[in-house]
Amino acid sequence: MKTVAIAGTARGQAIEDGSLRETATRSGLLFGSAVSYRELQDSTFTSLLARQASIVVPENEMKWERIHPGPNRYDFKAGDALATFAEAHEQKLRGHNLCWHRQLPPWFKQLANAGNAQELLRTHISEVAGHYAGKIHSWDVVNEAINIEDGRPDGLRKSIWLELVGPDYLAVAFKAASAADGKAVLTYNDYDLEQDSPKHEAKRAAVLKLLATLQSNGAPIQALGIQSHLKASQGRSEWTGLHRFLNKVEAMKLQVFVTELDVNDADLPGNIEERDRDVAALYGDFLHQVLQHRCVKAVLTWGLTDRDSWLNSFKPRADGLPKRPLPFDSNMQAKPAFYAIQEALSQRPRTP
Repeated sequence: MKTVAIAGTARGQAIEDGSLRETATRSGLLFGSAVSYRELQDSTFTSLLARQASIVVPENEMKWERIHPGPNRYDFKAGDALATFAEAHEQKLRGHNLCWHRQLPPWFKQLANAGNAQELLRTHISEVAGHYAGKIHSWDVVNEAINIEDGRPDGLRKSIWLELVGPDYLAVAFKAASAADGKAVLTYNDYDLEQDSPKHEAKRAAVLKLLATLQSNGAPIQALGIQSHLKASQGRSEWTGLHRFLNKVEAMKLQVFVTELDVNDADLPGNIEERDRDVAALYGDFLHQVLQHRCVKAVLTWGLTDRDSWLNSFKPRADGLPKRPLPFDSNMQAKPAFYAIQEALSQRPRTP
């Protein structure tokens, strides 16, 4: 293997240029990526994915609008393709997601009401989680249920699920997922839990309250997903609140997965070398922080290559330049972010 000196990290030491999958495995971690069905048709990409990832998650293919297109119709084709790929390459498979306020199919909004929404949720989870039972490492059971800006004392998002079912929808979802697949690690997944700011601190407090409520209600929750859509700036990030938060999550005996990691470079200069350096520095800093916590078991980026990042279509740069938020560039070549991730993974001592 080639030895590469990592620039811009605290240690600056040379490490082996192996795969992220191999590096994570040596440290007792899983490393992986979100994947689209379209990407699975590209053999160059799938070779990269097989080498780099020990766990994969569908980007959109298991969300309601894709997998449940009609009231009595399910379409498992795309999800099954990823499940087959994962099995063939000895990768674990995450499910994403069973309950979310977005990407619901048109029929749901037309048919759902306060009288039937809870049963629609249970049935959907039974069918989808049941279809993949025994193949899933972990499910994002409920996704993004907290929104501080909505002004509720409990921090819950004023979603269609809250409107039609009430706060109990979260426990309903977790209990249904457990009944459908008793082996999957059942996860609550959310964003804006990482950096130090009043906004992030308020979100962390609300999520802790939600987790405690689920546990007190007997919901079989086993893990927290922290999405980690980070935003790079030319200043240094602080992580004091994150450490306190993760200590409290660990005290609740929950596992933690970094589920959707990427680095938005919208506020960085256009120069590619500068951007790549600052993006890599944030990757390294963040992962060195979170991997100090033994409850963190997996790290997944939201995509593997810049070519396929949601950030380029959903949140483009003001100057029109393509964003560079992931460990591989659009030509599937490793970037400084790759080496920063690799170094952070390698520094995590294996759990005895």
